[in-house]
Amino acid sequence: MPGNSQRKGAVRKKGKTTPAGSGGRVRRGLEGKGPTPKAEDRPYHKAYRKRRPEEPGRTTGGKPKGSRSGGSSSRSRTATAGSDWVIGRNPVLEALQAGLPVKRAYVADGVERDDRLRDILTFAAEHGIPLLQATRSELDRLTGGGVHQGVALQLPPFEYADAEDVLADALDSDTPGLVVACDSITDPRNLGAIIRSAAAFGAHGVVIPERRSAQMTAAAWKTSAGAAARVPVAQVTNLNRTLRAYADAGFTVVGLAGGADTDVAGFPGIDGPVLLVVGSEGEGLARLVRENCDVLANIPITSAVESLNASVAAAIALYEISRSRA
Repeated sequence: MPGNSQRKGAVRKKGKTTPAGSGGRVRRGLEGKGPTPKAEDRPYHKAYRKRRPEEPGRTTGGKPKGSRSGGSSSRSRTATAGSDWVIGRNPVLEALQAGLPVKRAYVADGVERDDRLRDILTFAAEHGIPLLQATRSELDRLTGGGVHQGVALQLPPFEYADAEDVLADALDSDTPGLVVACDSITDPRNLGAIIRSAAAFGAHGVVIPERRSAQMTAAAWKTSAGAAARVPVAQVTNLNRTLRAYADAGFTVVGLAGGADTDVAGFPGIDGPVLLVVGSEGEGLARLVRENCDVLANIPITSAVESLNASVAAAIALYEISRSRA
């Protein structure tokens, strides 16, 4: 009947679906989220980190910090989006005392002063660190709404070394080369502690991968206790390729592995150039990384404990290498 056929046609039209592979079912699940953000609006994208949104530019001395480098005008400069921030009075004071590099320092207008803030102002004055003044709302915006207590530090992007330069410096050194490679260390505090141990035992550098790894954030800087300024940290796109390059240059690539038969205190090649590879906190060494190691070495521990913290294991291994060489 004509009436029924029209209703069926209407139903078919209303109920028409698009195959899931072309966005039908998936698209319904994304309703309300809007279009895909631009590259510069995605925090994990390089374009986001290069973007420079507006920021306040008044300083307590009437001069932006950027002008000290000679390349900035007296106009207010902009904070780099995605930059690492240290906020709060205790963290800021500790960061300053630990020697973290400071790109800009901020203090809110009319902020209540206490002993910690006075210590921050005194430290900044004694070390020539200008403080930019900002309203509380401006500081809220810059720090993403964090609890800043009226004071914040913006750190500059970390300048990573080149892995080939670290290799060359280790080979040219008067002492046997010693470099630490981190395989997917994701906790920045562990990374900072490893860098600190590397400095303590005379390592020539630390190598980390770009992906699935902690980066040199404020937490890593702070935990390294300033060692990151003394020990080169190189970032590589392919860790396994780097391991092979070091092996070809004469390094013994030693991976720390709990089930290995060789004791870390006496592995073959310990007296020559060594690249020590430390695995991730939970997974240990990845399969391909293990395959690219010349030696797998263990740290003997009691059976009551399953494993050691990655940074603790690195410190013990570096100590054993240093002690053997001495």
